[in-house]
Amino acid sequence: MFKTLVSRCCLLVPLLFSLTASAVEQRILVYGDSLSAGFGIALSQSWPALLGQRLQTTGSSLIVTNASISGETTAGGRARFPAALTQFKPAIVILALGANDGLRGLPVAAMKDNLAFMVAQAKQHGTRVLLVGIHLPPNYGPKYTQEFDAAFRDLAKHEKVALLPFLLEPIARDQNAFQADGLHPTAAAQPRILDHVWKALKPLLN
Repeated sequence: MFKTLVSRCCLLVPLLFSLTASAVEQRILVYGDSLSAGFGIALSQSWPALLGQRLQTTGSSLIVTNASISGETTAGGRARFPAALTQFKPAIVILALGANDGLRGLPVAAMKDNLAFMVAQAKQHGTRVLLVGIHLPPNYGPKYTQEFDAAFRDLAKHEKVALLPFLLEPIARDQNAFQADGLHPTAAAQPRILDHVWKALKPLLN
C-alpha cells in the first residue's frame, strides 16, 4: 500500500511541475496589422519574431505571440480582443493598430474609442500595455493627421500606459527600407524597427 502510494506520488510530481510551469508562463502579445504581421516577408523576419529571439538571448522567460492581421482596423481588433486576452493571457500587450483606420480616412473618434476599449480590457486582466502609434502621409490634410496623431498621445496619457508615438520612425525617411508598395518595411528594416520598439518596451519588462 505504502509503495503504491509513493509510486503514484512520484508519477504526479512531473505532472504538477508541468502544470505549474504552464500556469506561470509569461507572454507578450503583439496585436497589430500588416506592419507587425510580416506582410511581404517571411514571418521569421518580422520584428515580432525578432523580438522573441532577442528575449531568448537575454535569458527572459517571456514568449512572444504575434496575433497581428494584415488589413486589420481597430474595429476588427476590438471584436476579437476579449477572446485573444482569454486565450493567450498575456503579461504585456503591444497594441499596434490604427494605420488602416487612418489610410481609409475613418473617424478618429471611433478609432480612439476602439483603442480605449482594448486598453481598458487589458488593464482589467492585469496586462501591461504598450500603445504604438503611426503617422499618416500629409495628403490626408493637416486637420485629420493632427487629430490622428493626438489620439494616441491623449489615450496613453489618460489611461497612463506606455506610448511609442510612431512605429516606423527610424525608417520613415529611408525609401530603401520599404517594399515596392512604399508602405510596408522590408526584411532588412525589421531589426531597426525592433530596436525602436525595444526602447519603449524594456521598462515594461521589469
